[in-house]
Amino acid sequence: MKSETRKEEIIKTAAELFKEKGYSAVTMRDLATAMGIKAASLYNHITSKQEILKAIIIAIAEEFTRGMDIIINAEMSNISKLKQIVALHVNITANNTNGMASLNNDWMHLEDQLEYYLQLRNDYENNFLEIIKQGIIANEMKQSNPEIIMFSMLTTLRSLYLWIPKKEDLNANDLAQNLNEVLIEGINN
Repeated sequence: MKSETRKEEIIKTAAELFKEKGYSAVTMRDLATAMGIKAASLYNHITSKQEILKAIIIAIAEEFTRGMDIIINAEMSNISKLKQIVALHVNITANNTNGMASLNNDWMHLEDQLEYYLQLRNDYENNFLEIIKQGIIANEMKQSNPEIIMFSMLTTLRSLYLWIPKKEDLNANDLAQNLNEVLIEGINN
């Protein structure tokens, strides 16, 4: 049990370092120094820096996938589904800004999990796009290019990890509501 807790601490510290310097620039020695331990001691808990990156990125990607599965299977309007997607992004990002930095900036460094990650991301984006298309067909949204709508929304949502840490008094629900007003009211009929 103690080993698992230490592993989680290592992953959390690594995520901070990856956000600050980028995955490629961080060494195991940097991580050990930040942890206040010898580099060799890290290997009692993890096998490699790659294992840490996988743990960070895949956990978040799977969390997005679980959230999207719930949203796409929900009985609600497509506009409501988009609002739920915004809330999903806000909540995941607010709870893990450092991990989101790795998800956005370091995913290409995944080795044996790269294909799996790309499949999760593609499925997520395809579901997102399908909700938008269905919203346009149902006349819930303006007739507009669904890919541009998704791109505009995802660009904002994926960059939240840069903005959220600067807001000390952040309320995730208020942020999701404000983002919904800005992002969705513009495409809402």
